Amino acid sequence: MTSALQERAGRRCHNVLNPLHSAHYFSPDLGRELAALGVADRDAVYFAARAAAMGAVGAGVVTATFYNFRHELVAKHVPEVWRTASPQDVLAARARAADATLRRLLGDEVIGSPEMAEAAQLALRATEACVRTARPLYAAHADLPVPDEPHLALWHAATLLREHRGDGHLTVLLGAELDPLEALVSHTATGKGMSPRWVLATRGWRREDWDAAAGQLRERGLLDAEGELTAAGMDLRREIESDTDRLDRAPYEHLGAAGVERLRELATGFLTTALSAGAFPEDMIGKS
Repeated sequence: MTSALQERAGRRCHNVLNPLHSAHYFSPDLGRELAALGVADRDAVYFAARAAAMGAVGAGVVTATFYNFRHELVAKHVPEVWRTASPQDVLAARARAADATLRRLLGDEVIGSPEMAEAAQLALRATEACVRTARPLYAAHADLPVPDEPHLALWHAATLLREHRGDGHLTVLLGAELDPLEALVSHTATGKGMSPRWVLATRGWRREDWDAAAGQLRERGLLDAEGELTAAGMDLRREIESDTDRLDRAPYEHLGAAGVERLRELATGFLTTALSAGAFPEDMIGKS
């Protein structure tokens, strides 16, 4: 398999593994676990759960590594959240939430299946080729221990692969000269990104910020007057994904073509079950 084909195969595998990690962010289990520690605000829950592996970092670190959140929203909750719950306690609560979420979405039969153990083994093998250099969120999570139970080991590996790709993606966005909101607006315009309503409700941006970012993209010839991507805009988004694939190639090359295909097959089955159980809000993705 050529490098380009391997990269695209890696992206397809990522696209079914990543939701298995991120489902817990939309689960009542995470909110319940963090509320028991005194963290009740939805935004604080997300910032704490995703940043805890880095320790009690400040707002600047979270804004830098998460990229597409308005700094003022981050600063509203970080570092204050660490005065309520330590990163260690948050990590333990997040693990309990991931366990509860996967058990609820997949069922005990899938959780205990040989296929789950196989998927965990394959995903962990892929992570062996991930690198810490210039990947702070991945590096922080890579220092965490691998859980013993296969479904949590798979979730851990999916987390590592998600953050490894994500850190590389931010490098690509900087190279494309897309600021945080321009990146969101242009991704939404592909039809594959988070809807404007969800962005404005969860990322701290205001409608005037969104409109200003869209205007900047129009000035660059990347969006048209109707908010659709121009040919140049579509080319840029394709280049962003291709460059992200290239920077994320190593784990999937290490796993090998057969391993990548088998992991994608297994993860697709798990994801299909999770989606049918309502893992994500139905209106989250789209242009409107």
